[in-house]
Amino acid sequence: MASLPPSTEHSNFAPGYEDVVVELSTLISYGPPPFIYVHDAQTSKVTANVLGNTLSSLPSEPGPSSRSPTTRICVGHVDAIRSYSPRLLFESLIHSLVGHEPGWDDGCPNWSGDREGDFRWNENVDAFLQGLRAAHAHLCAQDTSSKFMDGNKNAKGKTKGDLFDGVRLVLVVERAERLKDTMPELLVPLARLQELARLDLCVIFASEVGWDSVKPPLGAAPDPYFIDVPPLSKENTVNIIASRYPALSAEDPEVYHPALQMLYSHFISMVCDVCHMHTHDPHELQYIAAARWPGFIKPLRDEHHARQKEIEAETDGEGEFEDIEPPSEDTRLRLTRLFGASLSQALETLYPRLTNASDWAKVNQPPADLLSRSRAEAKIGTVEPDSMLGTGSLLGHLPRVSKFILIASFLASTNPAKSDLRMFGRGLDDKKRKRRRAQATVKPKGGVTKVPQRLLGPSPFPLDRLIAILGALLEEHDVESRLPAPELSIAGESTDMETSRVSIYAAIQELTSSRLMHRTTKPEVIDGPPMFKCAISYDLALVLSKEVKVSLSDLLWDQM
Repeated sequence: MASLPPSTEHSNFAPGYEDVVVELSTLISYGPPPFIYVHDAQTSKVTANVLGNTLSSLPSEPGPSSRSPTTRICVGHVDAIRSYSPRLLFESLIHSLVGHEPGWDDGCPNWSGDREGDFRWNENVDAFLQGLRAAHAHLCAQDTSSKFMDGNKNAKGKTKGDLFDGVRLVLVVERAERLKDTMPELLVPLARLQELARLDLCVIFASEVGWDSVKPPLGAAPDPYFIDVPPLSKENTVNIIASRYPALSAEDPEVYHPALQMLYSHFISMVCDVCHMHTHDPHELQYIAAARWPGFIKPLRDEHHARQKEIEAETDGEGEFEDIEPPSEDTRLRLTRLFGASLSQALETLYPRLTNASDWAKVNQPPADLLSRSRAEAKIGTVEPDSMLGTGSLLGHLPRVSKFILIASFLASTNPAKSDLRMFGRGLDDKKRKRRRAQATVKPKGGVTKVPQRLLGPSPFPLDRLIAILGALLEEHDVESRLPAPELSIAGESTDMETSRVSIYAAIQELTSSRLMHRTTKPEVIDGPPMFKCAISYDLALVLSKEVKVSLSDLLWDQM
């Protein structure tokens, strides 16, 4: 599926970012503050790309006339997620400033400037400051390239330092909120980097978290210059995604045919109408669009191929190839009505990454001769939970124990804790449970009916409760599938041994990493058991329970 390359995703004046680009360009060109904080809570990836394109367009080379020298802007860009240690952060910033790329053939040496050998500027903050001064001196002393010498007769014998008033360093730290968790000791030095290095320098933090959540305590860091990025409107989001069509057409001209560019703009508007209330991120919206677009244009491509075969049959294979034609307005409206409902299904599956876009597109291919069928016959937009358990999906590769864990997590998030003994406890004959008898919902005198928990959303539960429910499910539905163990003669002893294995806790961690379960407590909290929350829907839990032969309706406390 198509993705958004960071270097060509947006122009400098991307729709909705005009004010931010003008403000940032003016600040950096005419005297920036030492510390700038760019906050975008919804589309941080897009903002980071716009910042990079904006700073790269500022004067880094002399203009056509040397009578008006300007300041040369040199940009260093780093991602705080990739640079997770001070050494990586320091060397990434310096390498980005001077344009140095370590090569495997040379042994990946660091940039050493005028010093001999593999000199390291990443040992500590003091070495990093020396590296910044060496990079500044190196950039000031660079000779002017021949192409600028040829275009400027007055520049003969001059260096870039003569043609410019000076060199200004701009250091951009993307996803700066990660610094508080990985390198909190660097927040103050980076915020005060200009006064420490004594250079014409500006540090820009780009983050989706506000400065109040990132700043160090006791006022150790100065207050930055704030640039708050407004949320993208629906029109700007559509324009940003639609502007990527020429690049997508160059990558895959068959799916993204140039004749269908206008149809793609209407299609993106339909995607945003359905998904914009849930996410404003153009990356997420284009990911959903990339999964549905091949099926959306499949009827048009099928008609085009059928028409081409007819021409070849009539002319004995000597007919000219006809290019695909844009659809009529009636065809576009019919496709919109047929595929509109399936976008909600794509959002529910792809936004939490229950599967990937390629597999979802294969499972949800439209039927043949779609335009000649009615909507009821087409069966587009109907939810098929069984497709999530296919061989290409994430859930299709889950082991049997992980499926039991997901069912146990759904029951723990749906049933109240006080009902566990009655729903999963053994009776006097050690076989029958005391289940709650199904009864009609009685409207209380106050006039308010209690809503079932599974309609209100999942509630958190501790790990020991999950293990207890899992043990009850395994004891009831999985004992016969295990290998015989004569040495375990006590009832339930085999199940207790299974639930205490390390593999169970590893499976829980894997399900949490896959976002099928959510951990609600922080990893560093050691008081009490960790808390989790189920992240699968009732339909998916019902499909999993049928596969492992568990009666889910009998185990739910609140019946519908």
